[in-house]
Amino acid sequence: SRAARRGVIVKSGAVLERLAKCTTLLIDKTGTLTEGQPVLTEIVTAVPASAQEVLTLAASLDQVSPHVLASGVVRAAIERGCKLRQPYEVEEVAGRGIRGQVDGRDVAVGSAAWAGVIESPAWLKNVRRRARLEGALTVFVSVDGAPAGVFVFHDPLRPDAARTIRTLRRGGIKRIVMVTGDRTDVAETIGAVIGVDQTLAELSPKEKLDVVRFESRAAPTMMVGDGINDAPALAIADVGVALGVRGATAASEAADVVLNVNRLDRLSEVAALARRTRRIAVESMVVGMGLSIGAMGFAALGFLPVISGAILQEA
Repeated sequence: SRAARRGVIVKSGAVLERLAKCTTLLIDKTGTLTEGQPVLTEIVTAVPASAQEVLTLAASLDQVSPHVLASGVVRAAIERGCKLRQPYEVEEVAGRGIRGQVDGRDVAVGSAAWAGVIESPAWLKNVRRRARLEGALTVFVSVDGAPAGVFVFHDPLRPDAARTIRTLRRGGIKRIVMVTGDRTDVAETIGAVIGVDQTLAELSPKEKLDVVRFESRAAPTMMVGDGINDAPALAIADVGVALGVRGATAASEAADVVLNVNRLDRLSEVAALARRTRRIAVESMVVGMGLSIGAMGFAALGFLPVISGAILQEA
């Protein structure tokens, strides 16, 4: 009940016990360590494509995707007055991107490899270099098999992220690993700022599962995420924690703990509550058994009548 009042749902008492034993934390980046509302700050296109045209095609395709960056593309298109169309023959691979047909044109939106960007032209190299220096996110767009543009997003770090990581360490978490599908350079910058032990980037949902299995064999592991891509990893971790305030329903269903407030520091609070609950349970068990054994000793020596023993036991 105390956790519920703080905007945290713990699905069972067994979860609290497992959470109290966790010493390894695996945590997603986008939407978990960051604000999760990336803002489109720049659109760079290939000649002769226009920014409005590329944004319209990409947003028309992204409107059927649950990914947080797809939502950012659609939001930017609506704000710029783009008229979205209905996409067809849509295919989406979690952690990679989405492709389909819009107005009879083949459109792909996602990572560079997914969009078919192999040998970057000069304009694309400049954008990637600048985004790398700024720690920005990039989404690539190809139209009819050719690179058409790149979207540059900024997703600021949560103000309570570094403090939460430090609090978790003081509470007994010994190893913290950031697992994300984002670019390695961006992820490592974020990881260095908040002080994680290891950064694993450019991971697919399947690769995240492998990381959870590997870490769980070494120590009790807690996985924290917010999106549909994180749901399988949340389900197989010793304790899965979902940021349900903005995360996908699948993630909330798969998780053992759901944070219903947009504050990451609730994670350290529920971890502390789990340790305190387990400590109280252990203390109660030890004291209760000790008193019972002591009473049985007195009863065996004839100092404690049966009736008095029964009353003492109830007390």
